Amino acid sequence: MKAEYDFSKMKARKNPYAAKLKKPVSMRLSEDVLEYFKGMATEAGVPYQSLINLYLRDCVMTHRKVRIDWPKLR
Repeated sequence: MKAEYDFSKMKARKNPYAAKLKKPVSMRLSEDVLEYFKGMATEAGVPYQSLINLYLRDCVMTHRKVRIDWPKLR
């Protein structure tokens, strides 16, 4: 390997992975949900936001649908 490289003649090009980067979002989560994921993340040794992203990605990959059972009004 060379000790030094000359990058001055390189042409710039777009990052081919830029479309797959994560997008920052704000969400409101219940405290118990947040504590659940933080606890799991601590056990797994990963950041809790990454764990939430992995869980949501798994939902996407398995086409998991949420089932909402609203209480019936009397």
